Amino acid sequence: MAKISPSILSADFFKLGEEIQSALSLGADWAHIDVMDGHFVPQLTFGSKIVSDIKKHNDCFCDVHLMVANPQDLIIPFVNAKADLINFHYEASNHSDRLLNLIKENGKLAGITINPTTPLSVLEYCLPLVDLVLVMSVNPGFSGQKCLPYTFKKLKELKDLREKNNYKYLIQIDGGISLSNVEDVLSLGADVIVAGSAFFDAPLGDRKKLIDIIHREI
Repeated sequence: MAKISPSILSADFFKLGEEIQSALSLGADWAHIDVMDGHFVPQLTFGSKIVSDIKKHNDCFCDVHLMVANPQDLIIPFVNAKADLINFHYEASNHSDRLLNLIKENGKLAGITINPTTPLSVLEYCLPLVDLVLVMSVNPGFSGQKCLPYTFKKLKELKDLREKNNYKYLIQIDGGISLSNVEDVLSLGADVIVAGSAFFDAPLGDRKKLIDIIHREI
């Protein structure tokens, strides 16, 4: 069954706890935490405290996406905050192998992300190591963008590589995924759908509909 990881960047921060609990009550699988530093991407968002505070009240799966210039500085703080998966950008690290192993040595799932115009070929030596690959279908940094459909072919390529080499990673997609295109990306091989504004800006009925579509896909 595919999973949905609503991005809390699009939630109402005034009632963030309620928004997360509502998403989980509707059937959301994970909570996607977009960490931005104002350098790698223009916005400035969360530090590790947000994960530790979530974990105090709800042991939901925290899917941390580091959109930062120096991801090596944030691995241990998010480990200590009890994040479940820590994911950094290939474009932001000169030492992907070292960071992936650091995350896994600390008992967390390790993910790696590529931007829309980054070719999948750069991950050749990372794929045996990772637990998740995130394909950005928008340029990172802002919620509410329209997706870039040319990125979808990476999903099929990742699925084929996984089957060919018996890799174990999940395939995640983030950016502009909504009711209008979610079935397309699921059919191409996406295992985990990140939904931001398409989830939190939608009425409860449409949120549940999106979850149900994702969960019925095998």
